Amino acid sequence: MNDILIGLAKAAILVALNQPENFDLEDALKTYPVLKDNGAVFVTINTEPNDQLRGCIGSLQAYRPLYKDIIFNAQSAAMRDPRFQPLSVEELQHITLEVAILSEPQVLAYHDKKDLESKIIPLQDGVVLKHQGKQATYLPHVWEDLPKFDDFFSSLCRKADLNENCLSEHPEISIYQAKEYKEKR
Repeated sequence: MNDILIGLAKAAILVALNQPENFDLEDALKTYPVLKDNGAVFVTINTEPNDQLRGCIGSLQAYRPLYKDIIFNAQSAAMRDPRFQPLSVEELQHITLEVAILSEPQVLAYHDKKDLESKIIPLQDGVVLKHQGKQATYLPHVWEDLPKFDDFFSSLCRKADLNENCLSEHPEISIYQAKEYKEKR
C-alpha cells in the first residue's frame, strides 16, 4: 500500500507541474478498493538530505474518496502551502513524500492542563486545537521535534495564531491517530 499511496501523491504533483507521469489509477482502484472509501489525508513534502519541511496540507475530516483527497492535498502541499513558494520542477529530485491517513478526530473532555496531558499519548496522537474561531493541528510525528508537552502546545497555539499560553483559556482539543506512509529513498 505504501508504494501506491506515495505513487499517487507523486503523480498528482507531477501533473500539477505539467510533467509526465505513469501512475495507473484505474489499476490502483481495482487492486485497492479502499481508495474509493472516504478518507482524510495529510501530504507532507520534505527536502533531502536534511528532511526540511517543504509543504504540508491535509484534511481533518473524511468527506471525499481517499484517492481524491490524496491527489488534492498532494497538489496543494506542492503548489498552495502559504508558507512556501510553489514547488519547482528542479526541486523534484530533492524531495520525499509522506502520506498520513487520519482517523476521525475525537474531542477530549479535560479539566486543566495536567488532565489534558494525562489523556494525550505523544507520538501516537495528533492534536487539533480550536479557539476563538482559529484552528491548528500537528500530526503525531511532530512530537519527535517537540517532545515536551508545554513546547508542543505552545507551538501549536502559535501555529493557530493564538497566545502561546492559550491552553490556559481552555481551547477545544481533539485527538486523532495517523497511519503514516513514507517514500523510501
